[in-house]
Amino acid sequence: MQDSNLLLYLQQIEAEILRRRSANKLSGYNSGQIKHLKQIEFHKCTKRNRWVFGGNRSGKTECGAVEAIWLARGNHPYKENIKNANGWVISLSQQVQRDVAQSKILYYLNPDWIADIVMSSGRKDSPAGGVIDHILIKNVFGGISRIGFKSCDQGREKFQGTSQDFVWFDEEPPYDIYLECRMRLLDSSGQMFGTMTPLKGLTWVYNEIYINQKQDPNVWHITMEWADNPYLCKNEINELTGTLSGAELESRRYGRFTFNGGLVYSEFDENVHVIEPFDVPVEWYDNISIDPGLHNPLSAHWYAVDYDGVVYVIAEHYEAGKNIPYHAEKIKQISDRLGWPRDSRGQIRALIDSAANQRTLSGERSVAELFFEQGISVNSSVVKSLFSGISRVKSYLKSANDSTKIYIFKNCVNLINEIKGYFWGEQDAPVKKDDHALDELRYYIMSRPEPTRQVQIKSEVTKDKERLARQLKAQRATECNTHLRQTGGAK
Repeated sequence: MQDSNLLLYLQQIEAEILRRRSANKLSGYNSGQIKHLKQIEFHKCTKRNRWVFGGNRSGKTECGAVEAIWLARGNHPYKENIKNANGWVISLSQQVQRDVAQSKILYYLNPDWIADIVMSSGRKDSPAGGVIDHILIKNVFGGISRIGFKSCDQGREKFQGTSQDFVWFDEEPPYDIYLECRMRLLDSSGQMFGTMTPLKGLTWVYNEIYINQKQDPNVWHITMEWADNPYLCKNEINELTGTLSGAELESRRYGRFTFNGGLVYSEFDENVHVIEPFDVPVEWYDNISIDPGLHNPLSAHWYAVDYDGVVYVIAEHYEAGKNIPYHAEKIKQISDRLGWPRDSRGQIRALIDSAANQRTLSGERSVAELFFEQGISVNSSVVKSLFSGISRVKSYLKSANDSTKIYIFKNCVNLINEIKGYFWGEQDAPVKKDDHALDELRYYIMSRPEPTRQVQIKSEVTKDKERLARQLKAQRATECNTHLRQTGGAK
């Protein structure tokens, strides 16, 4: 082959490679140096009922679209793939389908992968302008997968019938449609995933998914906020933040559920404060805190503190309808499993609500006395001030400038759920519901010493040293920038 023909041939190959790369938007999804880590965490999760609660422009919808295409194509990088997968993409209405979920699917779906498109309205040679009924997609195993589009305004009956391998909810569906879709996944052991901004308050999604009150092991969720999206610039985030009210900011930026006056512990971030359990050194063990309850749940947690004063909630006992001997035995069992220390009399020491000093209905002995007889010596001299306690807990949760001072082991599910469901009500007071774990959390935090605030008086010599250090730092920065300009930057 002559050199001119060879050069032309190589140019044609290069042009074809560039064409395919530009057409394959999916290949660029989280493939560069900058990655959306929470999107990746969502895709890697193996739970069968996964949800993303995200603010607007947090990157949540991309999760659903890419997940659906990977499953249909049979090339999911983190899941077991199947041939001829069938799935539904469910939007609130056909118009929303066309403008959001359908648009994202078409963006990431390479035209070469499409076997056919069937339209509900519009032309299939211009599908973006119409409403798609379903898309037939070439599966990498040689078969054909199907992504069907449905809308909630069609009613529950339209979701009956055929078995599906996956369902993607783009925004929150009505509960009856959610249940109907779960039935469609039973035969295939299929998976369900949702991406939504929680704008409707404490709906079924809050109880069923976010709180997971049924403790379904297949349920998983993650929250995304603007700062989690590495492709949003800080100026854009600041501009958007300034346009929203407090309640709107909670849901539209942070993807949090809101109710009336909002969350009491809005600083709480499950992705930050909830951690995997680890072997805590015995030297860190600090105290147990108990909120007594017989008909109501008795809540007890075990607290440890590291050498930097960071608190760890490492174990939980939370149960209702049992007597003191039962609870005492459970507390002793957990303490023995942890290797929790006992005093010289063999007693386990703990904090407890001062109400434990009151006599029981039989009038014989108080709750504190009953615990003592069972080998647990309780200290009821706790500070019960509600608002001071909330303020102190909030200061421990605050994450700004790496100042987080409390972490909760993920097996303390009741404490976590109470924090997530603790809202301000009327007269600027928290709604009195499911706060037993939160009460004894306050007792414990209030038992800890106030953080010291040392006021340093700088000498003139110290001030002069600091001034010279700042000048030297500025000089070095100038020299570095000059060097980078001269050399064209670091490679």
